Amino acid sequence: MIAGESAICGVDAVHGLRYYGYGIEELGPKIPFEDVAWLLLHGELPSESAKKQFATELAESAPLPDGMIKILKSLPKGTRAMDELRTGVSALSAFDPDVGHYDHEANLRKSTRLIARMTSVTTAEWRIRQGKEPEIKANLPLAARFLFELSGKKPHDYRVRALDTVLNLYAEHEFNASTFAARVTASTLADMYSAVVAAIGALEGPLHGGANEQAMLMLREIGSADKAEAWVKGRLTRREKIMGFGHRVYKKGDSRVPVMRNLLAEIGKRVGQTNWLEICLELDRVMEAEKGLFANLDLYAAPVLMLLEIPTELNTPLFACGRIAGWCAHVTEQQDHNRIIRPRSIYTGPGPREIA
Repeated sequence: MIAGESAICGVDAVHGLRYYGYGIEELGPKIPFEDVAWLLLHGELPSESAKKQFATELAESAPLPDGMIKILKSLPKGTRAMDELRTGVSALSAFDPDVGHYDHEANLRKSTRLIARMTSVTTAEWRIRQGKEPEIKANLPLAARFLFELSGKKPHDYRVRALDTVLNLYAEHEFNASTFAARVTASTLADMYSAVVAAIGALEGPLHGGANEQAMLMLREIGSADKAEAWVKGRLTRREKIMGFGHRVYKKGDSRVPVMRNLLAEIGKRVGQTNWLEICLELDRVMEAEKGLFANLDLYAAPVLMLLEIPTELNTPLFACGRIAGWCAHVTEQQDHNRIIRPRSIYTGPGPREIA
């Protein structure tokens, strides 16, 4: 079902996933996330001067207002990471001078702040949960900053390049559930922050962004490649869902998977943990043979994030840290050419009746 038009991203069986015409297999491993974010917001890759300016704007936007830290610290112990992120992004709107302005340039300024601060909220909430003070390293590129703020240590270059690739692959994916939720909200002329909060709510579900967290739990449960086939057949016999497979758009395989699979092979070899790739490959083989289903991005992303020492609880927030670029691009596009999105439904209730 076609729900609208967009110039930002295309997904098809022949060309796979493309951002403004650039294939994800080229964008994903070759350029930093900041360049992909700029592309999604502006429709072209940045010039050298634009790169420098964007880096400056992201660095200036990265620190969280003092009031935000107090809000994050006030959340009850045990609050889920996505709930913390949703609350944090909602609260950020109170600190943005462009809230209430819907013109193109105001939306681009809000987009820059959100791209920068989504990672800041995610890492700050994690450090607070560990009993530590948030530490925002604003002078680092976004992927390096995220890794540094989690661990307090300078990350290896290969980890930064890997996280850039992950963020690039997650940055945009047409009218997925969270992006469509953002566009529906934006179409009412609600502010970008309201639209992003709606998107975060949609992303949280295990059938959307939560799938990568569930995929890692599944891989840990299987444990080794030689147990994968029996595990899959047992689940299929009980008609239980297997995470990381199938897609509403891709019917012959997710075009992002080869990039993420290569990344898992590279990092697994570096750190001496090739077992996760072996399990994924065996799951891939069995599921195609048994159900004709192909792996999606989440299956291979989950162990990549684990090998990057990102806590599994932060898998979905990290997804949001990449997808925020796409959400902001879609909100801006929607409000540039706005028409309220108001679909109809087919009524299936009782026929006309009267109160006795």
